[in-house]
Amino acid sequence: MNTAIQQRIDALRGHMKANGIYATVIPQIDPHQSEYLADHWQARRYLSGFTGSAGDLVVTLDKALLWTDSRYFIQAARQLDGTGIILMKDGLPETPSMAQWLGANVPAGQYVGIDGMLFSNSAVRNLAESLSAHGIELLTGFDPVDSIWTGRPALPQDKIFIHDIKYAGTSAAEKINAVTDSLKARNLDAILISALDEIAWTLNIRGTDVTCNPVATSFLFISPKGSTLFIDPAKTDDSAVAYLNEAGVTTAPYSSILDFLSALAPQKVLVDEARTAERICSALGSNRRNGASPIPMLKGCKNKIQIEGTRSAMERDGAALVKSFIEIEKRIAAGEPITEITVADILHKHRSAQPLFFDLSFDTIAGYGAHGAIVHYSATKESDATLHPAGLLLVDSGAQYLDGTTDITRTIALGTPTAQEKSDFTLVMKGHIALGTAIFPEGTRGAQLDALARQFLWQHGLSYLHGTGHGVGHFLNVHEGPQSIRLNENPTPLTPGMITSNEPGVYREGVHGIRCENLVLTVPAFTTEFGRFLKFETLTLFPFDRNLFELSMMTPAEIRWVNEYHATVYARLAPLLTPDEQQWLRERTLPL
Repeated sequence: MNTAIQQRIDALRGHMKANGIYATVIPQIDPHQSEYLADHWQARRYLSGFTGSAGDLVVTLDKALLWTDSRYFIQAARQLDGTGIILMKDGLPETPSMAQWLGANVPAGQYVGIDGMLFSNSAVRNLAESLSAHGIELLTGFDPVDSIWTGRPALPQDKIFIHDIKYAGTSAAEKINAVTDSLKARNLDAILISALDEIAWTLNIRGTDVTCNPVATSFLFISPKGSTLFIDPAKTDDSAVAYLNEAGVTTAPYSSILDFLSALAPQKVLVDEARTAERICSALGSNRRNGASPIPMLKGCKNKIQIEGTRSAMERDGAALVKSFIEIEKRIAAGEPITEITVADILHKHRSAQPLFFDLSFDTIAGYGAHGAIVHYSATKESDATLHPAGLLLVDSGAQYLDGTTDITRTIALGTPTAQEKSDFTLVMKGHIALGTAIFPEGTRGAQLDALARQFLWQHGLSYLHGTGHGVGHFLNVHEGPQSIRLNENPTPLTPGMITSNEPGVYREGVHGIRCENLVLTVPAFTTEFGRFLKFETLTLFPFDRNLFELSMMTPAEIRWVNEYHATVYARLAPLLTPDEQQWLRERTLPL
């Protein structure tokens, strides 16, 4: 039994009883609706022991349940074992939604209490409507954890820094002007931005508040009459304040945001209610105007300098991977003990030696054998598996460079691959190639392309439950919008300048996992009388494991794509490598 987690849940229940709360929801979120959180906001992890980046905990006076998606089913089952918390596999037909479960299990007349700073306005509205149908009231002023979380980490205090325009390509003043022009066109007076990556992009500032995500905890109010960054004063110095002032931005304490919004003179302030906390929206009152922020689209379509920087970062990243896998192979061949954590350390060592390296873009996923089937596996001291010259190693990793963000997954055979390993790998790669070579009309959405990556798996009764592609930032969050490639609908079209992942996979629980990921750039293809057509340029530079291809399952065009891609990889990376490293890469990029 996990007594530490059970004691924390018991303390929470005592806090709930004292406040007349029957049930509470602890989301994996912060006041900025972030996917990745500073330690101060990791309340769900503290209360449940589950470390995945997605999932919400529900605690009632006699039950505790955790909803998470397919990426974390295996991990959550293991981490929740012994806690008394029930795993709810979100997205499966038999799993009720959190709102449905609460409606069916909280008695009428009781209260569900949540912290309105940790739920978007639209999420609160939807939950309140659902609960109200069952006679249950939602209260948004309940803080589930602050009074019971002993040793809670403080809010981050590290200084912000400026992202040089030689990498960003566009100044903060120009970006603010683009935002205010959009507001004027919509007859709006101002915009309140909560999303940390949007703030970082707009102001060309970066920080270290969230591991692997170079953002700074803040809110940003933009108006043609003057803009304000709400940030802890400890996080700025005189040079940062002067830089912001030059861009027309003043600073105010982070904690003053609600008072500021409540005191605003009558004006029309744009907020994206799906990405803005309920308490923020409430503070705006009648000044609030709901709508989509213009920033995700502006940020998502990279400019020429950002694109060239990303191409350069991919070359250095590819060179670091070559050096890493040479070391891994040599140490395995020599019989040295190499574990999953060792693999992550080796990759970090070689990436950090590259020019313009800043940090990893996420914690490296190195899953050997059955661990590869855990989609977002993270090795611990207890789970850290030793590699042997047999089986598959799945490595999903990336880095933050000042000129670009990388994210790559490769599946490597450490010994002679089995027929099933080769078949599974080839089916995944056929989908990867089909998506990577797609040509599509302007206005196409990711959901319209997603089946291209899944079709060959489907033909063999195989599938995967995660999305096929996510947007990637520029020296920013490795997961960003507004675009995606996944089965569920996203209205944002794939647009020139967008960088998106291409990462189909297949996962056999207890056996192996396979994922093949490159980042691709949306670019123009050609124009006909039927309109403009687009395609993808592959940005990532590192070979796929030639030993895992089953050529009898591939078409001549698919084989040609692999050969041409490998030729490009060698041509681009060879100048950055020593002669011995070039020879290693030459052998791994030979034609199939």
